[in-house]
Order: sequence, then C-alpha cells, then structure tokens
Amino acid sequence: MEFDFSKLQGRIVEKYGTRTAFAEKWGKTDRYLSDRLNNKITMDMVDIHEMCELLDINCVDIPVYFFTPKVR
Repeated sequence: MEFDFSKLQGRIVEKYGTRTAFAEKWGKTDRYLSDRLNNKITMDMVDIHEMCELLDINCVDIPVYFFTPKVR
C-alpha cells in the first residue's frame, strides 16, 4: 500500500522552508527523506515519532499525515 504524504510535505515546507533543510535538522540525508516520502521505503515508528517532534504534529493527527492512502 502506498500513502499520500502531501500534507506531511506541506508541513515540512511550512516549518523548515525546504525538504533538505528539514532532513538536515532531522540528522538524515535528503535521500533518506525522499525515499520515505516517495513510498520507496516504509517509514518506521521511530521515523514517525522523530518527525512529529520536529514538525510539532500532535499524536492525534498522525493518521492524517502518515496514513492517508494514496488514490490512483
């Protein structure tokens, strides 16, 4: 199953300006972030937790940002 991360990507740009700036703040490479946002590699719980902390995403909003199915 693929997920739609457009809301998450919007939040990243809103808070950090660019995906690259966010990846640097997160301590990950741009490639690491890109692979996850493009559904090439599944995000794990640690990724989700760390991203929520950096992006000020409340735990009740996790499904909207991380688990919205991609519509084809």
